[in-house]
Amino acid sequence: MKSIHQFTVTDTNGQAVSLAKYKGKVLLIVNTASECGFTPQLKEMEALYAEYKDKGVEVLAFPSNNFGGQEPLKGMEIQNFCELNYKSTFPIFEKSEVKGSNQSELFQFLSSKSENGKVNSTPKWNFHKYLVNQDGEVVDYYYSVTKPNSSKVKKAIDKLLAK
Repeated sequence: MKSIHQFTVTDTNGQAVSLAKYKGKVLLIVNTASECGFTPQLKEMEALYAEYKDKGVEVLAFPSNNFGGQEPLKGMEIQNFCELNYKSTFPIFEKSEVKGSNQSELFQFLSSKSENGKVNSTPKWNFHKYLVNQDGEVVDYYYSVTKPNSSKVKKAIDKLLAK
């Protein structure tokens, strides 16, 4: 079975980052946008990250312009927006295509049960979330309306951390 650890992505500085560096950690992967009605979830993503980062959880943001052109920023502009407006300290990556014919390999994997073995859910809007276990396997997903620090997400994370 493939895992997300096989992928290399690019950060907002243009540097390649192997997702293998997150082996052994629980991940919440979120497609974000700076001009979306759900953008305030960046604050909740940071709260979740602050609460769980020392317990082995990482929150990874993948900005996307796939929905309503709501991510006009690029690279470090996105990073700066998140840091200045939401005090974000979690990793933010280069803008990605999260659906459609140019969908990134990572999001093809995250959204297709034939690829990840568990979940079939392509993002329908910004702030779609994927929960990934310590082995890099997709275990669940949450629609945009589910807040990152909701009890539903936290319970699922706690369950993975207890294993």
